Amino acid sequence: MDKLTAMQVFATVVDCGSQSAAADRLGLSRPVVSRYLAELEAWAGARLLHRTTRKLSLTAAGHETLPRCRQVLELTAGMQAAVAAPDDAPRGLLRITVSTSFGQTHLAAALAEYTQRYPGVAVDMVLLDRAVNLVEERIDLAIRITNELDPNLIARRLCICRSVVCAAPAYLAGREAPSRIEDLSLHNCLTHSYFGKSLWHFEEAGAPVAVAVGGTLSANEATSLLQAALAGAGVVMLPTYLAAPWIAAGQLVALLPRARPQDLSIHAVYASRRHMPAALRTMLDFLAERFPPEPSWDRRMRE
Repeated sequence: MDKLTAMQVFATVVDCGSQSAAADRLGLSRPVVSRYLAELEAWAGARLLHRTTRKLSLTAAGHETLPRCRQVLELTAGMQAAVAAPDDAPRGLLRITVSTSFGQTHLAAALAEYTQRYPGVAVDMVLLDRAVNLVEERIDLAIRITNELDPNLIARRLCICRSVVCAAPAYLAGREAPSRIEDLSLHNCLTHSYFGKSLWHFEEAGAPVAVAVGGTLSANEATSLLQAALAGAGVVMLPTYLAAPWIAAGQLVALLPRARPQDLSIHAVYASRRHMPAALRTMLDFLAERFPPEPSWDRRMRE
């Protein structure tokens, strides 16, 4: 048995969700895919996949085996890349998905700079405020702001994503600004549909604190909440990459300085290191350079 090919078949079946889709992606017949899976299970001494007419799912042994197979495949690909001839200049199309707010405020400008540096690469930026299946939606790279990553994907950490609670002077006029986290329950809080819709999490004096919040407006996209806050609609928790320039300009006021909202990380996420095209490799390096661990927007907000 060609163990490397069997491992690749196994990983591709998991990524695609079916043997038929994996066969199409690998250019193999369905019986050959089935044979490789059976041989890998025989070699491993355990069933790796539950097979039903509707879907495939990993067994407990499959969950243990999959990351090890990916590691072997990545090491093999790395060895091949180390001895291969240098790639030509990056070229081709990259499809990149990102949240609407980060895409509009920071990634679009970064991608414009990248394409000027590498004119042979075209970028299709897909703005979505939901996590997508990279394989099914033909996405090469996802920029995700989260602390919970899919273990079946590869992530390169870019920078930290901090948040700030703030409000416009128009909202605060004639009101007592919140001085304690608990005071937020007395205010009209503008909430994100997918993140902290009814409960905001903080760290204060080294201890986690949560407060129930609610108000007259929620939205599934942060830029809309920013615009509502600027209009004086209420108190909002926003990522600093979005709120920093408005706070610096005095159009928003940062609140609760001793309370720190939960930090998240911004990651560049992709499906596989195997046969990575030069365009994706250079994009990852470029983004790591453009978005270092301590982001520029936080430095400017503190100045």
